[in-house]
Amino acid sequence: MLSRVASSIYWLNRYIERAENYARFIEVNLNLSLDLPRDTVEQWDPLVAITGDHDLFNSCYEKPTKENVIQFLVADPVNPSSILSCLSSARENARSVREIISTDMWEQVNHFYLMVKGAIASGMSRHNLHTFLADVKAASHLLLGITDATMSHGEGWHFARLGRLLERADKTSRILDVKYFIILPEATEVGTPFDILQWSDLLKSASALEMYYKRYGRITPKDVAEFLILDPTFPRAIRYCLIKAEDSLHAISGSEQGSHRNLAEKRLGRLRAELDFADIEECMTEGLHEFVDRFQAQLNQVGDAIFETFFAPRPIHSTIPTAEAQ
Repeated sequence: MLSRVASSIYWLNRYIERAENYARFIEVNLNLSLDLPRDTVEQWDPLVAITGDHDLFNSCYEKPTKENVIQFLVADPVNPSSILSCLSSARENARSVREIISTDMWEQVNHFYLMVKGAIASGMSRHNLHTFLADVKAASHLLLGITDATMSHGEGWHFARLGRLLERADKTSRILDVKYFIILPEATEVGTPFDILQWSDLLKSASALEMYYKRYGRITPKDVAEFLILDPTFPRAIRYCLIKAEDSLHAISGSEQGSHRNLAEKRLGRLRAELDFADIEECMTEGLHEFVDRFQAQLNQVGDAIFETFFAPRPIHSTIPTAEAQ
């Protein structure tokens, strides 16, 4: 497969997953805001903090109000990671590989983009924002199902899955980080029903609440972190994402499990192995925010290695013998 084609399929799926997860970021903060005591001021700055776009946001807006943050994360064309920007980029990547993906995939990407663009143009009032976010998640899930059902599970499909799962692992870690940046009204609120309610909202944003209850029964911060980081079977857990991403990477390279042929496999395998043997107590002792920061840096290194291994332009060496060689 041409590196250009592989890159487009990979980024098409990363952008779709990113758009879905930005909807999840906004949703968790909306839910947290609804559960705040009456006299507590809503906090929207944490959403800018976890995306890492503070500098860009501050250059465009004066204050992190609810309206400004939602505009920045949903519709601002200056923000390359806003939902609208992600879908525009995904659409262009899909267009460039139109002959590789299925017609159903192309139509869904196009429909997804036009749905978001239309919702933004008509104005997202407070009343329909929840519906809009639910529609974004549903459209992303539909594209995932269409991709699995209509695309041959060869190299292209594995590049699609690789991009989607690496993006999901990163964004699940950032959803966890929301709790770090949310300031409780008082330090004494830690461990109270109000604190537990916030952890419950966080699980909801990852579509993990029901599966979490089936596993643990009651909410504790340690168990929530363990489920979203180390669970090997829940599809949005970080460890699950790395396990399946590594499977696709080996399928692309044709290497055996437990071995590596390139830097991308080496880095991803090392990161996955760290989570295989990680202990949640050690993660909590280190500090959940510090663990998440370190994980994101390592995941960025995996992304860099994937680019260098599969997508980076290579110099073309002439095979015409020189006069001296003749």
